[in-house]
Amino acid sequence: MRSNMIEYMTIFIQVVELGSFTKAADVLQLHRPAVSKAIQHLEDDLGIKLIHRTTRKLSVTAEGDEFYQRAKHVLAEVDNMMASFSPTLPPRGRLRLDVPLALAHAIIIPHLMAFQSLYPDIEMVLVSSDKKTDLIGEGVDCVVRLGELQDSSFISRRIGEIRMVTCAAPSYLQRHGRPTTLADLEQHRAVNFFSDHSRDVMEWKFIENGVVVSRRPVGSMLVDNSDILLSCALAGLGIIQASCNALAPHIASGKLEAILTQYPCVSKPVSVMYPDRRNLSPQVRVFIDWFSDLFARQIA
Repeated sequence: MRSNMIEYMTIFIQVVELGSFTKAADVLQLHRPAVSKAIQHLEDDLGIKLIHRTTRKLSVTAEGDEFYQRAKHVLAEVDNMMASFSPTLPPRGRLRLDVPLALAHAIIIPHLMAFQSLYPDIEMVLVSSDKKTDLIGEGVDCVVRLGELQDSSFISRRIGEIRMVTCAAPSYLQRHGRPTTLADLEQHRAVNFFSDHSRDVMEWKFIENGVVVSRRPVGSMLVDNSDILLSCALAGLGIIQASCNALAPHIASGKLEAILTQYPCVSKPVSVMYPDRRNLSPQVRVFIDWFSDLFARQIA
């Protein structure tokens, strides 16, 4: 392979996107014969025809279109690699995130425009779910986790803690009454959350007389998705325990009511995880710093 293959691929991409050798030469500040020669070298090295040329127009062959798509990907990866080792360049490239639904809705998405203003060259791929993510297998750069961590093989950084609240819809309380003690929960119906990878039902944790106590109310529903958890509560299907940030708008609107407020819920830790500290990309580094600052301001 020629040592200047990257240069040739760059020229080829410009020719395809501009639809003209002359326009590509102008943009790249090259002589037009140099552009033609680069395309010819590419075709000779590959042994295929990339572009059909006539006096009036040019058209990309099927092989040329495939090469164009793959060349763009290769050059983007090269740009990302160079940016990773250059502290003087602003972060750029793709950032793949996995974030719990509740935190995505309540904290991250409402402020993403500010992040994009700071780092306009970062393309964010946001996957939001409440399922355990295989960072390596799914190509995720960074994961935000809610709750205690089990993945000891990854680097983690605790960002802080998020407060929890116990709630029910007014329609549920009208039908079943309002619990006034933790013991009353045994007479009520709950919508419980379970972990998709361990299948464990999450316990509700309260502070009673300065001591942490756990409860696992009888469930009318069992879900593994925080959006569904909220929808069930709004529909009056049962009591839930979830993050204050996610439930605050619904409490303010009267669609949900906080209950058992004399028994504060135990807060849950929020952490970020990434595969390898030594190869931490600039995109991940700036996101972690930005999210840490945002979280501190939102939770304060």
